[in-house]
Amino acid sequence: MNREEIIKTSAGTIVDVRTPMEFMGGSVSDAVNIPLNEIPHRIDELKEMKAPLILCCATGNRSGQAEDFLSRQGVICLNGGSWLEVNNLTSQKA
Repeated sequence: MNREEIIKTSAGTIVDVRTPMEFMGGSVSDAVNIPLNEIPHRIDELKEMKAPLILCCATGNRSGQAEDFLSRQGVICLNGGSWLEVNNLTSQKA
């Protein structure tokens, strides 16, 4: 299953790594907000979430950093890119 199919079928958990203020300005429905700077401190919580984790942010840069870090910790995850793109894909549920 590719990234788009995983998002469209809600196969995992969407984790938005933007700041709480950015998240409050708009977000993907059912997304969990864990800012990038909190990721290292919340590994146990992230490992308990339904995998794969679909990471998103404003542009895909911070979610890429989170993906790199989490994958090295053994967390199954992927960079979903911009939250707007992930939001668009979730609205196209298969």
